[in-house]
Amino acid sequence: MLNVYLPGTGGMKPLPERFLTGLWIEKDGKALLVDCGEGMQVALAKQKRSLAKLDVLLITHFHADHIAGLPGLLLSAGNFSKTTPLKIYAPKGAKEIITGLCSICTELPFELEINELTQQNETFEAIGIQVNAIYVQHRIDCYGYSFSEYRKPSFLPYKAKSLGVPVEKWKLLHDGGTVEVNGVKITADMVTAAQKQPIKVTYVTDTVYFDELVGFAENSDLLVCEGMYGDDSFIPKMQEKCHMVFSQAAQLALKSGSKELWLTHYSPALDKPYEYSEAVNSIFPNTIVSIDGQHKEIKGE
Repeated sequence: MLNVYLPGTGGMKPLPERFLTGLWIEKDGKALLVDCGEGMQVALAKQKRSLAKLDVLLITHFHADHIAGLPGLLLSAGNFSKTTPLKIYAPKGAKEIITGLCSICTELPFELEINELTQQNETFEAIGIQVNAIYVQHRIDCYGYSFSEYRKPSFLPYKAKSLGVPVEKWKLLHDGGTVEVNGVKITADMVTAAQKQPIKVTYVTDTVYFDELVGFAENSDLLVCEGMYGDDSFIPKMQEKCHMVFSQAAQLALKSGSKELWLTHYSPALDKPYEYSEAVNSIFPNTIVSIDGQHKEIKGE
């Protein structure tokens, strides 16, 4: 199960009623955060998220609205009594940029483990979730992220009983191990149901639409995608600035077979994103024109 929060929905600059966009995912008492623009610690506090849980920070790219809040976030995490290392994943150049930003918060009670992403596609683990990173098409190095929680198949007690497996050995089998009963080897697949589909959340922002994103977001339970404007007349301007509009995000959700779309990263000039709800839902019916604090608990099927 994943708990997903959208602490803010803004792009470019924070507004009085709209924090900058980012994504917070919690699993089993740990959390990861994507991006930390100005005021991110305040946005998270409004959602009652504890920075003591923060284990991993992922940065999409080094534009100010996605990174400038880092010193404040780190200081706030220290005030939340965080002492365990914070792992950071970000595009190349991360060590120099993050070290520079941290020159104003040098006495943190936890270490920073900075990992630079350099390949077109990278995969790593964070808080028990598989993270896939894809290099997207922005004006500077930028990555989109997808998060897949692979869940154990359901254990079938009646099968274990029929094979004579003692109850005290059930957990070992459910964890993928092997036991021996009366000289017969019993494997996990003999006492479990079919493998469950992973829970998948995909986060894409600050990029033009390009075909590889469809496969990257394929079968997402939740696709969180930028939409700077709701009006398609802005597409040429957004193409030039390497961003998407609502309809392009909806097409990505439709083509990728995603179950739900959250729009985010609105232009400061877009006062009333909800006015485009009907138009975007005509493309992809399960579209949410998100507001700050959007939350979803994803249990999977």
